[in-house]
Parts: sequence; C-alpha cells; structure tokens
Amino acid sequence: MRPRALVVGLAAALLFAGCSAGASEAPPDLLKVVTDAGKLRVSTDPQYPPQSELKPDGSYEGFDIDVANAIAEGLGVEIEFSTPSWDTITAGSWGGRWDLSVGSMTITVPREEVLVFSSAYYFTPAQMAASTASGITTIDGLAGETICVGEATTYLDWLNGTLDVVSETPMTDPPEGAEAVTQTTDRLCAENWKAGRTDWAGWLSSSSTVQDAIDDGLPLVAVGDPVYTEPLAAAADKGGPDPTALIARVTEIIDGMHGDGSLSALSEEWFGVDLTMTAGG
Repeated sequence: MRPRALVVGLAAALLFAGCSAGASEAPPDLLKVVTDAGKLRVSTDPQYPPQSELKPDGSYEGFDIDVANAIAEGLGVEIEFSTPSWDTITAGSWGGRWDLSVGSMTITVPREEVLVFSSAYYFTPAQMAASTASGITTIDGLAGETICVGEATTYLDWLNGTLDVVSETPMTDPPEGAEAVTQTTDRLCAENWKAGRTDWAGWLSSSSTVQDAIDDGLPLVAVGDPVYTEPLAAAADKGGPDPTALIARVTEIIDGMHGDGSLSALSEEWFGVDLTMTAGG
C-alpha cells in the first residue's frame, strides 16, 4: 500500500496535468493571433479592377484594398496581401495561410457552411455584357450562347441555377439555353476578347467590373438591366482559429465606415456611384 500523502500527491499532479492539457487544446482566437502578430493577412484578387489590382510595382489598389487597409487600421495592425485562387478562398480550410478575405465575396448559404461573414460593406448589381464582335445588344440575344464567368463565382451559380443568396433585388432567369465557360477571374473574360477570343459571346460580372472594362476600351457592351444585386462582405475561415471575435470587430469597423460616410466616399471614388446602400436604401 502506498503512503496516503504519495497517493494524494499523484492525484493532484494528474489533475493539474489534465487541466493543462485541456487548456492547451483550446482553439486559439483569431483576433488574438492577429493582434499578437501585429499584422492582418488579407486575401484578395490581383486582377479584379476597380475592386483590387496588383500593380507592376508590387503595390495594390482598388476599393477592396482601401476597405482592407481601413480594417487593418481599425485593428491597429499592419497589413499583408495574399492572392490565392478564388476557388481556394471560397472553399474554406485555409490552413492559417491568411486571416481574412476582403475580396468582394457574396454571402451565400453554401459559403456560410465553411466561412463566417462580416456585415456587408457594399452591394453590387450583376451585369451581363456581350462582345462587340458578337453584335448582341440584348440579354435575349444571348439565348443559346456561351457566357464567360469567373471560377467559383456566384455568376456561375446563377447561370447553373444553383445560386443560394439573399438577393437585394428579384433575380431574373438566365438566357434560355446559355452555357457557362470559366476563367480564373472575371476580368479575363473581357481581356481575352481583346486578345481575339471569340468562343464566348457573353460575360457576366459585377456592374463595376463591366463598366471599368468598358472605360478601359475593351471590346464589349453592357446589355440589359442587372440580373440581381448581391451583398458583399469580409470573411474568415471557420476551420482555423476561432474567427468570432475578429469578425465581430471587423463588423464594428465596417458599420462605423457606413455611419461616417467613408465607405460611400470610397465607392464614389472607385465606382462613380454609391454602392454601399441596399436597393431599399
């Protein structure tokens, strides 16, 4: 038989060890990870002007970039941009490679399964366009045609009839018999028209991206009214450190920017129109 003191001592040691192990297994808090590092790692698109664009000198510019910088400033940390593929971002399971997506991501039901979203920072109409070479000037004219969209986008979901998002305006139906083809990012649909591609006649993207391509002289025209409007937000991965506190703080910052007019000013600067209000105001 062991001395009672020894038994008590062993029990206490095992209890302490168990408590320590439990504490070490507690998931880290993403906000604390960011503030301890003094840096917010943000994923964004390098080829999505005027929302985001990687410049030849290695710097970034655009509406999303300015919003991301404002979020980092509100958190009191530096910022670092990363440019993973869109399908990688929307799939979740980021493995801690970046902390936050600020890339005009639509809040959809499937994405909410793997990501947690802030409040929306703006709302964009989805606009159809056609190549000037096609001669098409109406949405009905795209019936039976091939339409180009970005990979893993809500535009692809809409064309496939699988879009599950709370739309700010009623959705219209896709052109009858239209088929989708994808590029790694939306803007490449129009860039490839300029390069001579004719294997698709239509393009669906945000109204701001379509207008920016028109302003840049790419060979396309906008056709018809927007087919729907979608809420766009910052997002964090559910599969990594607990994002609850970070997203709550990001939402506070975004709501503050709505309140003080700075988001509206940025929208006017980059889009020429205020897209930060819902269709109902």
